[in-house]
This record gives sequence, C-alpha cells and structure tokens, in this order.
Amino acid sequence: MNWSDKVVLVTGGTGTFGRKFVEIMRNDYQPGKLIVFSRDELKQHEMREAGMDYPNLRYFIGDVRDHMRLRRAMDGVDLVVHAAALKQVPACEYNPIEAILTNIMGGRYVIEAALDMGVERVMALSTDKAVNPINLYGATKLAAEKLFVQSNAYAGGAGTRFACVRYGNVVGSRGSVLAVFMRQRESGVVTLTDDRMTRFWLSVEQGVRFTIRCIEQMQGGEVFVPKIPSLRVVDLARTIAPQAEFEIIGIRPGEKLHEVLISEDEARHSVELEDMYVVEPPGALWFGHSWREQGKQLPEGFRFSSDQNERWLTADEIREIVEPFEAAAKSEAQV
Repeated sequence: MNWSDKVVLVTGGTGTFGRKFVEIMRNDYQPGKLIVFSRDELKQHEMREAGMDYPNLRYFIGDVRDHMRLRRAMDGVDLVVHAAALKQVPACEYNPIEAILTNIMGGRYVIEAALDMGVERVMALSTDKAVNPINLYGATKLAAEKLFVQSNAYAGGAGTRFACVRYGNVVGSRGSVLAVFMRQRESGVVTLTDDRMTRFWLSVEQGVRFTIRCIEQMQGGEVFVPKIPSLRVVDLARTIAPQAEFEIIGIRPGEKLHEVLISEDEARHSVELEDMYVVEPPGALWFGHSWREQGKQLPEGFRFSSDQNERWLTADEIREIVEPFEAAAKSEAQV
C-alpha cells in the first residue's frame, strides 16, 4: 500500500492509541493527509503544543455519535481507524446508555458515514473483553465487532471494507493498573483484586503497528488477533512496589479472573499465522476466507486465554515495561 496517496482519519485521535498512531504515521508512513477526529478541543490543543502540528495534519472536532459530522469529516477519506470508545469498565457500568450510544451507535454512524462517503477501508479497534463478555463495556465492544464484520454485506460491490483488530491491555494507557500501582506504593499498600489474576499485555506502539499492518492486509470481515504475552498482575505489582504490602480486596463487578482473545467457538473458523490469528468471517460473506491458504486451522477445543498462554513476560521484561513510566513519573515530579 502506498500511504503517501492516502487520506487517513482516526476517530478518538487524541487518546493513547490515537496519539501514537499519529506519531508513527508521521514518522514512518507519511500519508497524504492525516485527520484527527475527536470531541475534546483541549486534547487537540495539547497535541499541537507537544509538536504534533504538521502541514498535512488536520484536527477535526466532532463526536462519533454525530452522523452528519462524521460524513463531513470523511469527505475524501480513503482509510479510517476507529479508536473512539468509552472504555472504563466502572464508568460504562454506571452510565450504560452513554456506553451504548458511543460504542455501539457510534460504531453504526462510522460505518454508515464510511459507506456514504466511499471510504476504502475501515479498521475498528476491539478488546479481549469482547470475548464472552461479563460487563457492559465488553458487551458493547462485542456488538460493535459484529456491526463492523457484518456491515461488509451492506457494502456489496461498492468497495468499502470493514475489519477489526482485537488485543489485550495496553501498557500505560489511561486507567491502566500500572499507574494505579505506582500511585498506591507511596502509601506502602497496594491493592489486588485477586492474586491469581492474569492479563494479556502489549505496548501502545505494538498495538498501533499491528493495526497498520492489518489495514494493509485486510480483505474485509476479519478479526485480527496478535500473539501477545501474558503476565500475572501480582508480578507487575511486585515489580512496581517490591516493598509494599499487598491487600486482596476481591474481584470487582464486571471483572474477569482471566481474559480470552479467541474462544473455543471462534477457533473453529480461525487461522493461525506466525505472529497472529485471524478470525475469519462466519456466515455468507464472500470475502475474507482465503486466510486458511496462508496459515493453519486451529485444533479442536483451542482457546487463546491469558492463563493458558504459551508466552509469559519474564521479570526482566516486566521491568523493561515499567522503566519508561518510572522515568516519566520522576521527570514530572521534578517539574
């Protein structure tokens, strides 16, 4: 794909993913135009102040709940990355209608605007919490996944294609437990909901680069899942606060002990490649099914879960993850 010929729009472009996406796009891919679509003018201003103010970069204020604003923003756009979402589990539980309006209806409006404006490809970001969801956030992301996969049928011969990437916790993203542990260690007591808990982890740069690569390869209807490592949350806590006492407070409502990226049922129509899995579209979609020629079918009963992962972060790798955030915290404290 020749990115220099493309106009790219990212919803939620001022978030953790969006900022890194803009940085990598600018440095490594240099698209013809890059549009940041978000509802927060302050965060857009802060991005400009941080040096993200390039000649081919545009800041577009808008909300994914606003269909007409999305249509305006997508005029002349070739590729859309849909990263906008309400993602904090407690906030979604307490504000369920707002979560549905942004995560599900917002997804619908992104799809309809992309179809109406002739966008070539749309990649939506999903999460491990969409697999066998037990909280509203996960349920909205599952519904959004289904919308994006099945909306390829609406495109028909028009050429717009939709796909999803699905991965686990992003290190240091807003609301990350890493920041919570760093804050709590000052008191000498770190709280754990359960010391058996495991999670998938990847850096925001890994997430962005994986998304970009999948945009280049997508046919439409796939859910792309990277092969990423797991860690035990208690090991992360020990690395961040080795001298602190641990207090077990019990699993919160809507929280899982372990996360799943591919369920047993999905595995039946998924393909394993060297560094990722591809969940091929079920049903009658006429494209997105040729991945089995590039990889291998998964065995009966396969399940990609954080507690049964073949790849675990070592203590040294966890320290490497934590060190940049420790350095940033010290730098902020000195200001």
